[in-house]
Amino acid sequence: QVQLVESGGRLVQAGGSLRLSCAASGRTASNYAMGWFRRAPGNEREFVAAITASGDSTNYAYSVKGRFIISRDNAKNTMYLQMNSLKPEDTAEYYCAADVEYFSGSYGYPTYWGQGTQVTVSS
Repeated sequence: QVQLVESGGRLVQAGGSLRLSCAASGRTASNYAMGWFRRAPGNEREFVAAITASGDSTNYAYSVKGRFIISRDNAKNTMYLQMNSLKPEDTAEYYCAADVEYFSGSYGYPTYWGQGTQVTVSS
């Protein structure tokens, strides 16, 4: 029903910024809550941020709040994660996710996932 493709991951220096994108297939992005998860080497998958289908509400993991901004452009079927003040601890593979219902790090669980994009932050 939904295919997700992340892009934008690359090597950046600490303190820098990076913008990730997640493109959804078809013309149904406005019907889905979307968000980002990440997995660092040796760690479990971690919730990063989520946004409601309409874009009227967002939530963030405490570790990224104030530094990352999630947004979406439903006309383009695309979701974004603006990452600022990057730290080496942000190094991880980042995954785009979507579901017909709202989800967060403590509520619900997304059904659809992208393939991941690698973000590496050097000291």
